[in-house]
Amino acid sequence: MRWLIGILINATLFVAIAGFSEESFYVSSFGAAIGASFILSILNILVRPILIILTLPVTLVTLGLFLFVINAITLQITDNIMGSSFEIASFGTALLVAVIMAIANIIIQKVVFEPAKDK
Repeated sequence: MRWLIGILINATLFVAIAGFSEESFYVSSFGAAIGASFILSILNILVRPILIILTLPVTLVTLGLFLFVINAITLQITDNIMGSSFEIASFGTALLVAVIMAIANIIIQKVVFEPAKDK
């Protein structure tokens, strides 16, 4: 259930971020955002751990900041899989979206999921 909520939250974030930067980040519909969020979650399960292991020395030297680059790479792969319904103009845009999504997900987890643990 938590995984499904995470997909819906990421899809909402995709639509919101696309609304602010229409030229560099485009999502055609909420359905496309859900599809992109689903693909991104699958990539985070399958590809992201491999990328983290391969780039572990760089990640350690940058004190974990290279993980944003890995997130941007998975967003670029999602862009390639989705086609024209989900477009990211450049790697810089993907990096910015990755940072915004990471910050938003941390805030949402603290607000939504942490109070549920207290009960």
